[in-house]
Amino acid sequence: MPDKLYNILVPVDFTGKNKWAIAKAIELSNSFHCNVHLVYVKSRQYSLFERNAGKENSLKKLEQLKDTYRQQVCGEGKLEISLLSGNRQKQLARYIQQYEMDLVVTGLARFNVLHRIASSVSISRLARKTNIPVLGVRPGGLVCHFKKIVLPVSGEIPMQQIRLAALLGRAFKSTVYFVSLRKHADDKNANIVDKALEVVQSISVIPVQCFLLEGQNLAKSTLEFSKKINADLIMVNPIKDFRLPGLWNRLTNKLLSYGSKIPVVTVASNTR
Repeated sequence: MPDKLYNILVPVDFTGKNKWAIAKAIELSNSFHCNVHLVYVKSRQYSLFERNAGKENSLKKLEQLKDTYRQQVCGEGKLEISLLSGNRQKQLARYIQQYEMDLVVTGLARFNVLHRIASSVSISRLARKTNIPVLGVRPGGLVCHFKKIVLPVSGEIPMQQIRLAALLGRAFKSTVYFVSLRKHADDKNANIVDKALEVVQSISVIPVQCFLLEGQNLAKSTLEFSKKINADLIMVNPIKDFRLPGLWNRLTNKLLSYGSKIPVVTVASNTR
């Protein structure tokens, strides 16, 4: 995790959910003076004529997006557009590596179960494959700051989340809340919260508070705690602990991202 954000990627598909993802990316760009990359990946499953016509149409739509949002970028960052062709996950991962993206911001659909399943898998896979934080934003998640950041801890020191929390905390003068389940207080990982606290205090002077939560499911308890304190951001690992409980939630692969109106950033595990 770098000490600054330089490049933010927003995957677009020209649907309504792109609006709040782009808005959030521009908010961050204006705070960190970083570039925002709007990237559309087009499938290759068309005839040559259809590919050429589709490419021209897609480029036109990307240019329109750029014209619409260009004036909203107030800092030193720039708005870039790119059209790729092929498998969406592979092309995005390649773009992230090639152009050194620091964060991905993706919009979440309102009430589409099929999209929820597909994008839940996409968010987790992209975070794991690229080791880049993926921020999922719903329509109600467009806060202009991250004053209260909730970071659930389970089984290991979340180095990537800690670095990102420190980065955002310095910019927004945030307070970071480490949370874990009380039921883990007697196991071998009982002092993991204390260790995480020591790590964040060694790299930053941002305020930190620690809480042990009641309950059996870390995702559910984290969400309830975050609502109670009016949190602005939740940080999670793309692991099973952060899927909400219940048969329907398991069937629809309901990650915390979709159960929370509070923005959730998925950060792949990277212990040290």
